[in-house]
Amino acid sequence: MQEILEQIATELPLLYGQGKVADYIPELAKIAPDQFAMTIHTIDGHEYSIGDANERFSIQSISKVIVLVMAINILEEKLWERVGREPSGTPFNSLIQLENEMGRPRNPFINAGALVTTDAIIASCKDAYQEILNFVRTNTLCDDISYDENVARSEYQHSERNTALTYFMKSFGNIKSDPLTLLDIYFHHCSLAMSTKELSRLFLFLANGGVNPLTGERILTPLQTKRVNSLMMTCGLYDNVGDFAYRVGLPAKSGVGGGIVAVLPGEFVVTSWSPELNQSGNSLVGTRALELFTQHTGYSIF
Repeated sequence: MQEILEQIATELPLLYGQGKVADYIPELAKIAPDQFAMTIHTIDGHEYSIGDANERFSIQSISKVIVLVMAINILEEKLWERVGREPSGTPFNSLIQLENEMGRPRNPFINAGALVTTDAIIASCKDAYQEILNFVRTNTLCDDISYDENVARSEYQHSERNTALTYFMKSFGNIKSDPLTLLDIYFHHCSLAMSTKELSRLFLFLANGGVNPLTGERILTPLQTKRVNSLMMTCGLYDNVGDFAYRVGLPAKSGVGGGIVAVLPGEFVVTSWSPELNQSGNSLVGTRALELFTQHTGYSIF
């Protein structure tokens, strides 16, 4: 695996400069664009990394998987009365579908859907900020993971679209909490700063039938785990999900911070990070790295 990662790294340099960092969030626009990291963590305890694998970055929409898992544990099947399970085919912050679908987001990985799952956590927790942080720290065995307050503040200061989504869903009765509190918690979990090594460890339970192999704790049932992985496969890359499935062939979730986490059930988690994005908001170099990985290894769900 280590040799494969090193080979992949030699095939990427020509791609640098072809993407663009997420400059609509001013704090993310400051990130040096030519960084790269990749980590593989197997469910039997092996870990392999290349590049800036200890460098923490803003995980952004990857956190939507975290709040989905927490919301499933809170609401179980009732969650799907408030959010759908279909690919959106539209940008992650689109308002268009909400009008036609009566304030029920198409899936939990677009912004509107993650606002609903975050709302579910708020309703059941005294301190949602801390509960989300506890989930991440417990399942990575890293007690110093935290929110990047500068990123969270930057997002809040440029939150017109997400504010519109929140109040629009509130008008349909699909948001229960105070919208401004909800937005702040949402921006905070998107601002979580983690490395590829930490993200790979965090998602191991999705490769291991719902059990975290680092702690032995069951996070989801096998059926729930299958369903979360299926949602990552069909909805995890926004309106680029079909091309990603074609090229990579693994359930995955991306974030505009440049991270992508992919899962091969029963085997491993592989995480890539490079800040420059393609037109759909997914890491350009990171996507290519994962494509090369599945080509060189033959690993995919297909």
